[in-house]
Amino acid sequence: MTVALPGLVLALLCLLRAGAQVPVQLDLDTEKFAGMWHVTAIASNCSIFLKMKDAMKSSMAIISFMPEGDLAMKLVWSLLDKCQKFELFFQQSGQAGHYVGAQEKRDLHVMDTDYSHYAVLHEAQHSETEPSTALQLLTREQDVSPQLLQKFMELIPTMGLTEDMLAILPKSGE
Repeated sequence: MTVALPGLVLALLCLLRAGAQVPVQLDLDTEKFAGMWHVTAIASNCSIFLKMKDAMKSSMAIISFMPEGDLAMKLVWSLLDKCQKFELFFQQSGQAGHYVGAQEKRDLHVMDTDYSHYAVLHEAQHSETEPSTALQLLTREQDVSPQLLQKFMELIPTMGLTEDMLAILPKSGE
């Protein structure tokens, strides 16, 4: 199945939009959290994501922190025969592990991480037209263990999402 680039860009932007009180990793160690991650699974109620999820592949996220504590995320998605890059910036909210989109009404929460194997991110977009929620499973390696995937899947209903909104992303080979 081929995917039109504008459609995939819209699907990715939907994922980057994000409600209720979301648990966060206590005392997030930004030095340990920074670095390269693979986006290996996503669950979202964003209508554009739901249309595109079956055509998506695993991507890379490079997370860094500014001296003032703001979070920068570079995403590299493998699309058809080329890579698409996105840069996102989130400002510190004042609560460790919680960041807000600099331009849009969106929240990013680092819900859980062990720093060396996995992280679970929650993103919420507070749009008047289509508010959406996304959970992302990031892993340091492209492979995800069945136990970790099961733990991620157990979180899905707790965030008001359903299993049919889940995409376990195949390796991109990139």
